[in-house]
Amino acid sequence: MTLLEQAKLLRNGKCSSRDIVDACLTRIDRYDARLHAFVEVFGDDARKLADAADKARSSGQRQSILAGLPVGFKDLLQIEGHFATSGSCMWRERHARTNAAVVEKLVDAGMIPIGRLHMVELAFGGWGANPMMGTPWNPWDATQQRVPGGSSSGCAVAVAARLVPAAIGSDTGGSVRVPAAFTGITALKTTYGRISLFGAGPLSWTLDSIGPMANSVEDCGVLLAAMSGPDARDPATQGLEPFELIEEWPENLQGVRIALPDRDQLPSFVHQAVVDAWRHSAEILARAGAEVVPTVLPEWFFDLSRPASTIIAMEACHLYGTEVGKATNPIGDVVRERVLRGRSISAQEYASALDRMREFRRGYLEEFDRYDALLLPTVAIPAPLLSTIDESSPLPNYLTRPVNYLGLCALALPAALHEGLPLGIQLVGKPFAERTILQIGRVYEFASRFDRRTLPEAALA
Repeated sequence: MTLLEQAKLLRNGKCSSRDIVDACLTRIDRYDARLHAFVEVFGDDARKLADAADKARSSGQRQSILAGLPVGFKDLLQIEGHFATSGSCMWRERHARTNAAVVEKLVDAGMIPIGRLHMVELAFGGWGANPMMGTPWNPWDATQQRVPGGSSSGCAVAVAARLVPAAIGSDTGGSVRVPAAFTGITALKTTYGRISLFGAGPLSWTLDSIGPMANSVEDCGVLLAAMSGPDARDPATQGLEPFELIEEWPENLQGVRIALPDRDQLPSFVHQAVVDAWRHSAEILARAGAEVVPTVLPEWFFDLSRPASTIIAMEACHLYGTEVGKATNPIGDVVRERVLRGRSISAQEYASALDRMREFRRGYLEEFDRYDALLLPTVAIPAPLLSTIDESSPLPNYLTRPVNYLGLCALALPAALHEGLPLGIQLVGKPFAERTILQIGRVYEFASRFDRRTLPEAALA
């Protein structure tokens, strides 16, 4: 069940928070030894919080819509009293000094933290591989280990396998959207500044964002409403109003204009099944009433992965270069190389990438202001076998990184199955247009009905 379906059961007295938490913990105990989604499970604490939520509900206390529901957190979000590894063995025993802002907000809303979730080391990778702490297993293939997508790998696997109804990840170049595509779930990349980054382990202070990962668009919307708003500890959030909960959703897309790029503009390595799913999604949106407009992307659009990579490498090196550069510190070779690449980037190259970012953002908005969203595939291929990937390849983030560089928001949605593996699309919106893309996404979700194609239980055996 989705978060909001569980919330309805609680309101109607059909089950208790303890029932929901116990069901999650039972599935975690049954499946996670192989799936490897969780770094730590808060079993006893979660049960106590569930009992407290049930007691408050039975006494008539007014509660938020999320009260008494479980949620998982990517292991770069600090949770007081627990470790926060950022996916690295270097910090296996690094205690969180406080709660991250998003943890605070969701706990204040009555949600129950159920555990810390695995991720790529330092959040620096799109396939989801972590050779040091272990790579989560994509639950759509029970016989061979396929990549889960990264860097929010454990979040995606836990949600896809229904170990937890929702999780909170981060996205610097596609890190909630890529794993969402590979595992058939929904994820929202929010605009920089929409959600406070306080207490979140950084990768790039210029491009980082926090985003919800769940099994429905509505769940992502309600989590966004709970997490957003100004925070004095994060200057980027100042002056921004909290995202208001969407209570009335549109039934069709009349009046909505969606840009659909020419197929020839997509990279040649995009799998034909991904192209077919993307085109079919455009047809679904058109049948729902949207005006789907064939358009031409700026010739530089996908090339923006390069300056985005420059910014991420330079800032990651500033943050972690000293520790990563120590040969005795345990860290995977690929992530070590990515971080230390920042040493070879000149101040002029870094400044140029930042300066051109403002220029490209202005150019994109001038050209696409007349559209409500841009429709793109999320990842170019179905999830490959872990044993076959080139970890240094930019392929998994190639279609997602431009969104971060341009300061946009994006909603990743499941679109199809190819040989039993999920394929995804992303609705790219203007800055702070999360409401618009969520509304479009929900109409699409119901029209496609993909949101009801549950993971085959046999795949988890």
